[in-house]
Amino acid sequence: MIGATGDNVGIKTKDEALALAREAGLDLIEISPTAKPPVARIMDWGKYQYQQEKEARKAKKKSHEVEIKGIRVRLGTGSHDLVMKAKQAEKFLKAGHRLQIQLTLRGREKYIDKNFVHDRLTKLLEAITVPHKIAEKPKKGPRGLIMTIEPEHHGKNKQSSPAPSASNQKRESTQAPTASKPL
Repeated sequence: MIGATGDNVGIKTKDEALALAREAGLDLIEISPTAKPPVARIMDWGKYQYQQEKEARKAKKKSHEVEIKGIRVRLGTGSHDLVMKAKQAEKFLKAGHRLQIQLTLRGREKYIDKNFVHDRLTKLLEAITVPHKIAEKPKKGPRGLIMTIEPEHHGKNKQSSPAPSASNQKRESTQAPTASKPL
């Protein structure tokens, strides 16, 4: 049991604890009922509720909700538009959001070879240069295929380099060579 001043009073029976609380003119609050023996404290009930609400507000302020952003792509989307969609996806992933990619299939497109459709989805994933991992594999949805990806590193302080992909290698090869050391 913890007293009104915050000091440890020791192990008391329930009746003794209630008597001490009445003498102090305060309430007996059970802080940790699962502990052996349970921990109780003598304090004002309103003050206890205020402290709990204050801690909850502080925890809520520190928490960061991860949103699920979405990108829709059609089977006939051009390569330039795929690159633009990939850049938008990179912005979402850099911000730490999950990304749902929806490959929309209309009409006869629903009956095209599944390997062709998966290749198209793979092209979009290769165009995304930010390190990411697949959260949910492609699954059939009402309008086509749906896939969810998320950033590989969630920490803000972690630095990561882009995963080596075909588009990264093309970018690196087009850069000017570095100057050699002077003698």
